[in-house]
Amino acid sequence: MTALTSRLCSALLLTLALASASVQANSQAGWREQLPQVSLVGSGDFSWFGFSVYNAKLWSPAQQVDFTEPFALELTYRRTISRETLVDTSLDEIRRINGEPLDREQQAEWTQQMSQAFVDVKDGTRITGVFLPDQGCRFYVDGKLQHVIDDPEFARAFFSIWLDPQTRSPKLRAALLGLNP
Repeated sequence: MTALTSRLCSALLLTLALASASVQANSQAGWREQLPQVSLVGSGDFSWFGFSVYNAKLWSPAQQVDFTEPFALELTYRRTISRETLVDTSLDEIRRINGEPLDREQQAEWTQQMSQAFVDVKDGTRITGVFLPDQGCRFYVDGKLQHVIDDPEFARAFFSIWLDPQTRSPKLRAALLGLNP
């Protein structure tokens, strides 16, 4: 190999390495890059039968959160919970709030999407969902992008678990929305 060929190969390898590092860095970029102007709207704890399940924080560029602006819901878990349980519980709550069953295709699709977005969690695991109006949502696990769901209907249904007036935990909803006196 000539010196010129050797230098060209080295330059090509360096370029590929830098490009790979850039792609990896972008895929691990935190959710705050999606919402750089956010501030904490509210936070609270969710407990079930006296056991702490997670701490929730709602972040938004606006103090009044609704489904017209982007926002992030950050859950820091306090217990070990399987991915399957997270998916099943989310589907149960979506159906309960919706007041009617999901059609079979939609349920299968949403189950598959959540299975990719969620992980088995343990004490300290942080899952952050970013709601993007008219686009869908993104899920980050411990600050790293886990999965993107390009389905606005799913995104609204999912975040309604916490933000809809019919939520299972009205006190947590009020705390997240900053409605507590």
